[in-house]
Amino acid sequence: MTPLAERLENKLSALAQKHGADFSVVAAAVSGGADSLALAFLLRILKEKHFLRPVLLTVNHHLRAEAAAEAEMVAKLALKWGLEHHILNWFPGNIQTGMEEKARQARYTLMEDWCAQNGVRFLLTAHQQQDQAETFLMRLERGSGVDGLAAMSEFTRRGRIVLVRPLLAFSPAELRQLLQDNHIVWAEDASNRNEDFLRVRIRRFLPELERKTGITVSRLAAAASALGEVREHLECEADDFVAHRVRRYDGPAASVSPEAFAALPAETARRVLSRLIKQIGGLEYPPTFDELRRLEADLRRKNFAGATLGGCLVVPFTKRLWFIREDKNSVKISRREWENFVLKHPEYAGRVLPYPLKRLLAAAGNGG
Repeated sequence: MTPLAERLENKLSALAQKHGADFSVVAAAVSGGADSLALAFLLRILKEKHFLRPVLLTVNHHLRAEAAAEAEMVAKLALKWGLEHHILNWFPGNIQTGMEEKARQARYTLMEDWCAQNGVRFLLTAHQQQDQAETFLMRLERGSGVDGLAAMSEFTRRGRIVLVRPLLAFSPAELRQLLQDNHIVWAEDASNRNEDFLRVRIRRFLPELERKTGITVSRLAAAASALGEVREHLECEADDFVAHRVRRYDGPAASVSPEAFAALPAETARRVLSRLIKQIGGLEYPPTFDELRRLEADLRRKNFAGATLGGCLVVPFTKRLWFIREDKNSVKISRREWENFVLKHPEYAGRVLPYPLKRLLAAAGNGG
C-alpha cells in the first residue's frame, strides 16, 4: 500500500473513532480533476484492502462542453478500477447571476439526495491543503470571525448526510504526483484560470506571498486548523448552554435568562444566537457574523426593546429574552380564540407568553 493510502486510512480511522462513524460504505465526489481522481484512486486501494466500499458520484452540470466527456472519463476509470459509479445530471436553465454558487449548491443537493435515497451517510470530498489555505484568505478578505477563518472542517453535517474531507493535510503536489506515478490523466477545468473569481486570484498570489513573506500554504492551512480546534471548543460551550439554559416551547420559540446570556463570552453568545435564530427562523443558513455581532451587542443593552433577524423575532418579556418565529402575515387573535386554543391544549392554561407566540400557537392549534 502506498504511503498516501496509509495516511488516508489512518485519517479515516481517526475520524471514525472520534465521531463514532462507520465508513464501511461511503460516497465520494469525483469530478475528473486531479484531486478528486487521486481520492478515488486511494479509495480503490483501501477497497482492495477491505477497509471500505466506495461509491463514486460525478455531477454533470452541463455548464461546459467538456463536462459530459469528463463524467464519462470518470465512469471508465471507475469501471477499470472495479468501483461503483453514478453520473448525476443538473440542467441550469436560464440563470443570470450567481451561477458558480448555484452550481455548487446544485452539486451538493444532487449528491445529498442520492446518498439519502441509497442509505449512504458519508460523502467524501477531495478538498486539500491549498483549498484550505485559499478558503482561509477568502474569508479573511470578507472579514469573517473564528468560524469563517477556521475554514473547512474535516467532518461537517449537512442536511441528511455528513461531508468528510480527509485530504485537508495533503498537498496538491503529492496528489498529482500520485496520479503521474500511476499514469492517470486528469481533466483541467478552464474556470480555474478565470481571474474573475477571487479564489483564482488568490491561488495565483500564493507563490508570491510565500516568496516575499515566508507565509506558506501549509502555514495558512495550519492556522485554519488551529482555529478549527477553537471553533470546536466554542461549539461545545454553546451546546452546553443551549442544553441547560434555554427553555424550549411546543411552538417555534425559545427563551433564555438575560443574566445568563450576559454572562457568556461574546463569541459563545454569538454562537448561541446563531443556533437559536437558524432553528427557530427556519432558514437554511445562519445570520452573518456582522449581523450576529450587532444583535449580540444590542441584547446586552438595558434598554433593548426587540429586534428581528433571520426570520426570528427577539423580544424581552417577563424577565426573559424570547426567540419567536416571525410571522408577518398572521392576523390578530382574539381573547376567545386563545381561550379556545387553551381548551384544546390545557397544558398552556395559566402560562404567561408573549403575544406573538400566542398568535402562532393559536393559528396552528385552532387550524387543525
